Amino acid sequence: MAGRKAIYIDGFKHSNPIPNAARIGNIVVSGALMGRDSRTNEIAEGIEAQTALSFRHMRELIEAASGTTDDIIKVTVALRDHNNRDALNAEWTRMFPDAATRPARQTVPLLEDSPYLIHVDFMAVLDGGNGPV
Repeated sequence: MAGRKAIYIDGFKHSNPIPNAARIGNIVVSGALMGRDSRTNEIAEGIEAQTALSFRHMRELIEAASGTTDDIIKVTVALRDHNNRDALNAEWTRMFPDAATRPARQTVPLLEDSPYLIHVDFMAVLDGGNGPV
């Protein structure tokens, strides 16, 4: 088995000593991606802006791992307010427009004391892992 490789995206790093994602072989698993602007280090204001940034980070990260959003197999979304699904679903359908090929998704509560309104993380299988069912 190939060794583990840490994956980072420019300007977006965790305050703890952890990578944005890790890859072993053709499997990529991300850490939490949130609505913080990587250029200003500021938390975006509002659920729409935070969701858009979270999804932008997801795209940048899978590309940094030599994949595409088509390789994403599961996304976990943590929402502070479950009523914010409209903003989530808007970004979701932009990134994954084909209902027949969307990844699985799970939505869980985000801790109320979080400064963020949303976190996303994902799992991906690279190198053509979409064989016949």
